[in-house]
Amino acid sequence: MVPRPTPEDEMPLDMPIGDASRLLPGLELLWSGRVPDHARDAAAHHRLLDAEESARLAGFRRPADRDAYAVAHVTLRRLLGQRLGLAPESVTLLREPCAHCGGPHGRPHVPDRAVHFSLSHTTGMVMIALASAPVGIDVEAVPEAATAAEVAQQLHPQERDELAAVPAAGHAEAFNRCWTRKEALLKAMGVGLNEDLSLNYVGAGPQPASHQGWLIADLPTEAGYSAAVAVRRAEEDAPR
Repeated sequence: MVPRPTPEDEMPLDMPIGDASRLLPGLELLWSGRVPDHARDAAAHHRLLDAEESARLAGFRRPADRDAYAVAHVTLRRLLGQRLGLAPESVTLLREPCAHCGGPHGRPHVPDRAVHFSLSHTTGMVMIALASAPVGIDVEAVPEAATAAEVAQQLHPQERDELAAVPAAGHAEAFNRCWTRKEALLKAMGVGLNEDLSLNYVGAGPQPASHQGWLIADLPTEAGYSAAVAVRRAEEDAPR
């Protein structure tokens, strides 16, 4: 079981974070930023995006969604460029085959998988992880209570039981904590939300559940959000 980060280990917001391996082995860097603080800069650097990213960006109708995507992808290119020794606009992003249909829209990666990465953006917040092994990260705003109650019915039976024991006032937050752990894990596994949400148990309690082959940790973030990261466990670290 991964220990919950202590206050002195909590990462500052709105800046790159070094020595991420202190949180989970295999992590190289975590970055967290508020979209409004970075939107103007990202808008001025849309030229760093490739054709696919530019097309996706143009397809957003809501300015808040467009800003979040731009901040996430411009920042990702800068971080990958720094890590790979390339100009951000020269970073090539490829796609693995989809784990479900085999189509060319699976998990993104760089050539030779020189570094693994994951990003997540929601209204107002972006998080990015770089790692030496497959990684997934997720950040979500705490949903309305009715939404949390409805979606919770799709979770693992043990997670549903744990959530049922949470007082009503804290149910949405507990659900969101579980949801970000699950989405981070499914991203790291390369299957995404097309996977049956009841199959993988990540826990809805204060600590993430241990999961065979993977390490999961909650991430500190602003009030009103939950965040988590998952990284593939090195073979030498796997339980025997």
